[in-house]
Amino acid sequence: MKKEDNHFTLEARIVDALKNVYDPEIPVNIYDLGLIYEILVDDDQTVHVTMTLTAPNCPMADDMLADVDQKIRGVEGVKDLDLKLTFDPPWDKSMLTEEAALALGLL
Repeated sequence: MKKEDNHFTLEARIVDALKNVYDPEIPVNIYDLGLIYEILVDDDQTVHVTMTLTAPNCPMADDMLADVDQKIRGVEGVKDLDLKLTFDPPWDKSMLTEEAALALGLL
């Protein structure tokens, strides 16, 4: 297997794990909400994730970040995690996947 294929497989498993993390106030997973801006996997299997929250003052931010950390570190093949929180660009409803928008009654 080529190195790129292995990274793609690991990234796909990370996405699957993130689809099991939910914003406590919205019944949609954080990946489909569009809260995950970037997932990069280094050659040494360190995962770099840049994400946001629906609001900068989210009262559940610490719990959500801890859940993301736990889910990603639990993925087989992940050696380390560099998790970054950003609010640039700010999240808005246009970042929802079609499935998320449908589930929220926005389509």
